[in-house]
Amino acid sequence: MNKNLKLVINNSIKNFEEKYFFEKNELKIILDLYAKMVSAGSWKDYGLNISSRQVGFSVFKNATENALYKICKNFKPNNKNLKYLITDSKGKILKNSFDLKSLLKNTNWKKL
Repeated sequence: MNKNLKLVINNSIKNFEEKYFFEKNELKIILDLYAKMVSAGSWKDYGLNISSRQVGFSVFKNATENALYKICKNFKPNNKNLKYLITDSKGKILKNSFDLKSLLKNTNWKKL
C-alpha cells in the first residue's frame, strides 16, 4: 500500500493542507468537455499527471498514442494568465488564461 496517496472527498475545504489537484468545480468543467468530445468521437481516453508544480489532464485520440492535448493548472504561476494552460504533446503552450471555463469554452478544438 502506498502511504503517499491521500483520498480527498471534498477538496473545497479552505484549510486543506495542500492544493495539488483540480478543485471539484474545475474537474467538473473538464469532465463535461471530455464527455462532449468523446460523444463527438474526437477523444477516446484521458490520463492525469500530478506534480508539485502543476496538475494536468491529458486527452488521447487512441490509448496507444501520445496525448493530443494537456489541460494544466499551475499552482504557483509567474503570471496570472499562466494559471491554466492547454499544451500539445510536446509541451508547447497553445492557449493560456487565468479562467479555466473561458479557456475551454473559447477553444476551437478542431482547429487547435
